[in-house]
Amino acid sequence: MENNQPVKPETAPENFEVGCFRPEDAEGIVHLFRSVYGEGYPVRLFYDPQAVITANEIGDYYSIVARTPSGNIIGVSHLFRSSPFRSLYEWGAGLVLNEYRNLKINNRLADFIHDNFVPGNPEIKELFGEAVCNHVFMQKAVERLRYRETALEIALMPAAAYAKEKSAPGRVATLSCFRCYKPQPHRIYVPKPYEQELRWIYSRLDDTRDILPSIGQAPAGLTSRIEMEFFDFAQVARFAVHEIGDDFRASMDNMEMQAIARKAVVLQAWLNLTTPWVGSAVQTLRDKGYFFGGALPRWFDGDGFLMQKLLCPPYFDSIVLYSDEAKQLLNIIRRDWERAATQRTG
Repeated sequence: MENNQPVKPETAPENFEVGCFRPEDAEGIVHLFRSVYGEGYPVRLFYDPQAVITANEIGDYYSIVARTPSGNIIGVSHLFRSSPFRSLYEWGAGLVLNEYRNLKINNRLADFIHDNFVPGNPEIKELFGEAVCNHVFMQKAVERLRYRETALEIALMPAAAYAKEKSAPGRVATLSCFRCYKPQPHRIYVPKPYEQELRWIYSRLDDTRDILPSIGQAPAGLTSRIEMEFFDFAQVARFAVHEIGDDFRASMDNMEMQAIARKAVVLQAWLNLTTPWVGSAVQTLRDKGYFFGGALPRWFDGDGFLMQKLLCPPYFDSIVLYSDEAKQLLNIIRRDWERAATQRTG
């Protein structure tokens, strides 16, 4: 008798596995990025199989893959280093082949990362992600995975990044969300203009802090140490302030000049909250038109504080948020942006 039962396709949910990276997966990851993004993905590492292998070997990236029984890579998600503290990893750079997007592969990848991979990796102390705010899909995912919203980066991504899906009328904000795996209680100093707002953020974390008000000025003769990272496609400049010296204003003036010469429209400064005189740097940035961004747990191992400045519209009305906490963050930021805007025009 002829068997007319349909053959199960390789795309059946039970016919793929999720697991850790193997060197033979590298070609498939490159193929996956080309299939979804063509040659347009800004992180060029994902077009070089050997670079993917090396990044996984040294721990700068961890690739978690969904593969079929024949070894085809149909989905991937990544943990990678993007902050000054090497044991804080960002969760991102995830994608799934279009024809496999009804199989909840992203959920399987996320659950494997958070419930299996990270708890067994002694190198990883904390995770964070930047959930885009032109829709709530990723924001719902980070809430399910017990992240906490601590900062909101206004106008971070250019609309061109979403041209294919036509989901953004202007630049897109991202919501910074953190999940602690290995607590590290420590002392932080909060700048007076934002003490109430920061205490509210920290009241929602499951990692404790000894919170004191910031006092004093940088010691005479202490030199600022600031590193700039520039993203040409996004026109974003990020300033990691490792040391706040008595030359901080002049150092920031110089950094800003370099960034604006490269056509930056979004400027971000990361300040170290373990510095007792961090408030003096915050006041300098407020004077220069920066406004509140939020807290960055474990950013320097000790916590960071984000301040931001825009040379473009903020696109507040197109920001889509899911949680009440995220909406409260936006209210805080919008008020402080208005203060900075009034200061510039006053």
